[in-house]
Amino acid sequence: RLLGIAGPPGAGKSTLAEQLLAHYGTRAQLLPMDGFHMANEELARLTRAHRKGAPDTFDVEGYVATLQRVLSREHDVLAPRFVREIEEPLAGAIRIATTTELVITEGNYLLLQHGQWAQVTALLDETWMLRPNDDVRRERLVGRHMAHGRSAAEAQDWVRTVDEPNARLVAGSSAPADVLIDPDDPEAWH
Repeated sequence: RLLGIAGPPGAGKSTLAEQLLAHYGTRAQLLPMDGFHMANEELARLTRAHRKGAPDTFDVEGYVATLQRVLSREHDVLAPRFVREIEEPLAGAIRIATTTELVITEGNYLLLQHGQWAQVTALLDETWMLRPNDDVRRERLVGRHMAHGRSAAEAQDWVRTVDEPNARLVAGSSAPADVLIDPDDPEAWH
């Protein structure tokens, strides 16, 4: 089974995915969409580095192909992982075994119905959408950006100019999810 957890930036997707992994143990594995960020060098070449995280800053073709390979269960699949400390994807960092019962993938655009992103939705057995309180979500994002080296002003600017447009896109252009979750509700996490 392939479970997709979608939501805007800072919604708590990774946190929920980690909790699910802890619950399912070795029966589940995580395949985050963030591993499919384009490399910084490619983003610079395409003049997109200033809005890293937008839909066209990901290798969506590679993501779709990897999900298809996982679903085929023909052999173990190597996938990239995003390393936040260096802000780059790391190739072959995740091995998804053919014996894995549940593969959890999480990311902003799993339900996006634009371009090649629409192919992702069709591959998912079940979809969950996180709908957080926007003020709380923005605070989390500013904190995350500051924890990774941005000043408070730079973090707030990035949230305003990059994360928020992406959040509006997710809210306005996503397919309906099978399950809606309020991540700020403690009961929703259990």
